[in-house]
Amino acid sequence: MKYRNMGGTGLKISEISLGAWLTYGGAIGKSQSQLCVTKAIEMGVNFIDIADVYARGEAENIIGEIISEENYKRSDLVISSKVFWPMSENINDKGLSRKHISESIEKSLERLGTDYLDIYFCHRFDQNTPLTETVKAMSDLVEQGLVHYWGTSVWPAVQLERAVWIAKELGCHPPVVEQSRYNMLDRFIELDIMETCKRNGIGIVCWSPLAQGILTGKYNQGKPEGSRGASSKWLDRELNPENIEKVKKLQMISEERGMTVSQLALAWILRRNEISAVITGATKPEQVESNIKASGIMLDTDTLKQLEDILNNQPKTYSLYNPPW
Repeated sequence: MKYRNMGGTGLKISEISLGAWLTYGGAIGKSQSQLCVTKAIEMGVNFIDIADVYARGEAENIIGEIISEENYKRSDLVISSKVFWPMSENINDKGLSRKHISESIEKSLERLGTDYLDIYFCHRFDQNTPLTETVKAMSDLVEQGLVHYWGTSVWPAVQLERAVWIAKELGCHPPVVEQSRYNMLDRFIELDIMETCKRNGIGIVCWSPLAQGILTGKYNQGKPEGSRGASSKWLDRELNPENIEKVKKLQMISEERGMTVSQLALAWILRRNEISAVITGATKPEQVESNIKASGIMLDTDTLKQLEDILNNQPKTYSLYNPPW
């Protein structure tokens, strides 16, 4: 496993990390989740990403139980969670107000059975709360020792700039990591998010690096029964004949180089120095192991040119306030 600094910080995180979205506490049960988590840690993963809203707190519960049962040393792990989405019908149980942030961190720590989070993400930008209030509240968590670093997730570049500026003006701790969607089929963050983060020393950890499974090749022959593509609308925008044809060509490239198309897709993301880690999901230990083998793969110039010719998809603009996913 290779490790990278998270942006301009001294924190080292595994460049392949494990995420719990739609899996642990949700799609798969405790025993299978435990197999995946233990395999990941065994192979060098130290960064585990979750959120309070994942399975309405159950993902945090399960990760906390696994850490306790396996007797992992807390300081060996980098654990993140997030705050923003509604957790109940209570009008204040959502967003990035000081009240919701303060109450949410307490609940997340309790579910995880830990005294602190290494990273706490603002899960989306809150247009209904003054940004100064959010910056101060997150910075206070760092001062209190409840959080080591705070970050953002799917924030527009202009709001990242504003948050950094406000933090400097007020002497607060600024955001140091952004969690964005990035993969071969969605290159939006190459437009201005990457440059904004680089300029401000903000690391990028990306979610959906395999485009919800499209870049694994499992949809090349249609939608398998029980797959996410067959049971939800998450993939409707990208699961189309044009992209499937691209994946088939990518698969040929990967096989010529002795790797899976998933490993090729992860290595393609990690070619960028702006990326601190890719957040991978897995329902089986074998998937965890396969993803981790992408760590350290270097793609040469000729391969990268071939990939660009196949992808042929310069990033397009759209509003992060109302993204297509």
